[in-house]
Amino acid sequence: MKKLLRFIGRYKGLLVLSLLLSTITVLIQLYIPILFGKGIDFVVEKGNVDFDGLHQKLLLILILLGFSGILTWVLGIVNNRMTYGIVKQIRAASIRKMQKLPLSFLDRMGVGDLVSRIITDTDQVSDGLLLGFTQLFAGVVTILATLYFMLGLSPWITLLVVCLTPISFFVSKFIASGTYKMFKLQSEIRGQQTALTEEMVGGARVVHAFGYERRAEERFSEINDRLKDASTKAVFYSSLTNPSTRAVNGVIYASVALLGAFMILKGNLTVGGLSILLAYANQYMKPFTDISSVVTELQNALSCADRVFELLEEPSEPEEKSKELEDVHGTMDIEGVHFSYVKDKPLIENFSLRVKEGTHVAIVGPTGCGKTTFINLLMRFYDVDEGSIFIDGTDIYEISRKSLRESFGMVLQETWIKNATVRENIAFGHPDSTDEEIIKAAKEAHSYSFIKRLPEGLDTVIDDSSLSQGQKQLLCISRVMLTKPPMLILDEATSSIDTRTELKIQNAFEKMMEGRTTFIVAHRLSTIRSADIILVMRDGHIVEQGSHDELLKKGGFYRELYYSQFAGVEI
Repeated sequence: MKKLLRFIGRYKGLLVLSLLLSTITVLIQLYIPILFGKGIDFVVEKGNVDFDGLHQKLLLILILLGFSGILTWVLGIVNNRMTYGIVKQIRAASIRKMQKLPLSFLDRMGVGDLVSRIITDTDQVSDGLLLGFTQLFAGVVTILATLYFMLGLSPWITLLVVCLTPISFFVSKFIASGTYKMFKLQSEIRGQQTALTEEMVGGARVVHAFGYERRAEERFSEINDRLKDASTKAVFYSSLTNPSTRAVNGVIYASVALLGAFMILKGNLTVGGLSILLAYANQYMKPFTDISSVVTELQNALSCADRVFELLEEPSEPEEKSKELEDVHGTMDIEGVHFSYVKDKPLIENFSLRVKEGTHVAIVGPTGCGKTTFINLLMRFYDVDEGSIFIDGTDIYEISRKSLRESFGMVLQETWIKNATVRENIAFGHPDSTDEEIIKAAKEAHSYSFIKRLPEGLDTVIDDSSLSQGQKQLLCISRVMLTKPPMLILDEATSSIDTRTELKIQNAFEKMMEGRTTFIVAHRLSTIRSADIILVMRDGHIVEQGSHDELLKKGGFYRELYYSQFAGVEI
């Protein structure tokens, strides 16, 4: 609640207005029973009725009811605006946090679980807040105002009501205290279910190809059963609150009626006065019933808020430096770098390298040797454990991440296409580009031939499933061709492209790489024979380095790798 109050505090004006409208509405609703009571007392006996006074009271009641209805309508608008504004802020804060979280956190979290926190859990928070604003505020005002009015009519009956009230509190608290954990468990299992659904839908082709459908159904059924059990228990226990408080409220109401009847017989209270007190007793108990009925939503909302705040409180990436890279030449010094994903399992140890301006560096080695990890360290997707990396003599940890990453153009083996037009996908890193520049980049990347065949050309809206893997990779290459960064990283950049197109793109790459420092990660060694330096990695270490011809003459690990691709030699 304290964490939610930080967001609620940004809407102080609407909050004060909501409280004011709630107070006025409640006071009107509490004043109406007084008018009814006085109206009843105008009917003294048969033939002795003050019709003028009765008409006045009834007219005033109708006016107040109409005015109360208008205020309630306005109150609903205020509460809606405030609630959805707060949830908008929480969701925006969650997305901003996502941009600042280190990749190490995103790698260990399921995509579906993160989506569930940002979308589903914040929706649950909005439902709880809306009920809180509409019923809790009014409920508190109702309880206080009712006690004040009852005290003026009969201190003894007021005392009786106050003495019996704690029973309702204890019953509610006893039941509600256990529901929070149940609703939190429900939210966690729902996140697991969302993650599995996203995983199975995203990898549908692989699921079908390997006949995994039945096991996917079994996994989903197991999570679904746990979600059903958690939801049933949470709702069952929370639903006990309402009938329990109603039972207590019934005892209070009966006690007021009984005590009031004895007071009428003794002449200490009129029939109209008892009707007012009974109405007030009902009004006084109504908030407890309403609040108890809202407990389910509130507990659910708070447990969901807990998951959202867990995300918001995750440590962000280390604080940014403000230094910008200017006039980048591309010299690079890597000195004694150590890195591991898991602290007790070293991956890269004492990695050192000097790269001159315009050098083309190829990185080869068996799977898991640290090739892509090295690229991640260059881009600061991960930070080194020890050692330093310098670009043009400047430590990359003194440079802002934005400036560092803008200095590199990356084409990865894993393609990513956003749900937008072809134009927007190509101009992703350079949104102000003209159509002429975009078409030129597409032609250089040999993607324009299939773009022309799309229904609306550059204006065709595509998503990750609209194109083949090769076409998506060509669009990703087009992005880099458009930005023309001072340094390049090509990580299996043509792995999904046919041989004929690959040869054309290699020629385009060679033109783009002229004068640019370039790092090429490749499994097909035939594609990197022209590199200036070939780094041969094994178990996180550089075991050999040199040109293609030099390494073949050495007859070492590179020679084994190279000939294994042609002769089937096992390493």
